[in-house]
Amino acid sequence: MPIEELSEDLTKVPTAHPAVRFDRVTKRFGDHTVLDGLDLEVARGERVTLIGPSGSGKTTILRLLMTLERVTDGVIHVDGQPFSHMPGRTAGKLVPASERHLAARRRRIGMVFQQFNLFPHMSVLENVVEAPVHVLGEGREEAGLRARELLDLVGLSDKVDARPTRLSGGQQQRVAIARALAMRPEILLLDEVTSALDPELVAEVLDVLRDVARRTDITLLCVTHEMGFARDVSDRILMFDGGRIVESGPADALLDAPGEERTRAFLSSVR
Repeated sequence: MPIEELSEDLTKVPTAHPAVRFDRVTKRFGDHTVLDGLDLEVARGERVTLIGPSGSGKTTILRLLMTLERVTDGVIHVDGQPFSHMPGRTAGKLVPASERHLAARRRRIGMVFQQFNLFPHMSVLENVVEAPVHVLGEGREEAGLRARELLDLVGLSDKVDARPTRLSGGQQQRVAIARALAMRPEILLLDEVTSALDPELVAEVLDVLRDVARRTDITLLCVTHEMGFARDVSDRILMFDGGRIVESGPADALLDAPGEERTRAFLSSVR
């Protein structure tokens, strides 16, 4: 697929609104506060990486955007529109979003998980085609053509007829990336996408994601412990601890000269 066509396809009409905005968002599980009054904006086309120790709230941010969890307090906006909430019957009042509201809004968001979650009884091509046909209502021929283009992008054009069980872990994760892109997302979420891979397979997946970041203007929100990857793809890195942002800055500046002791200690532990 030509680079120009891919970039045009994944880039929507520019808007003055942030792609994502968390407005004083809190998430609690029982008495445990995972996110504590989080204010966060991600601009359209920006690549933001979230780092920090386990349990600091990073993955919860992605899960809230995928509607796998609901906010406890605060509001999430996507492209300037309420996402976690919707207009209530009283003018100017927001109420928690219905399932229908969430289903319509989350179509613009794609996610690549730690686990591949491919359908073992389907071919690679069928795994990529399934959601665009049944969720977006695309014709099977149109979806098939795009799936082949995306599988070529991730270096798997020779595996379209293979079953996932015949692929390596790295190849399965690359199929999962193609599957996420097939839904034409405006925002792509990456949740520790190499954590389930053997070390020798990590590089091939990260190289594909670097390529996607380099060739497109898709908004990227990434959780990773791979600091080299974070440096390569990020416009900005956020350091989390205890459900709050400890430090934020351009990738090189934060990784090379962090201003906070907590950030320095974390970076020392993952290098």
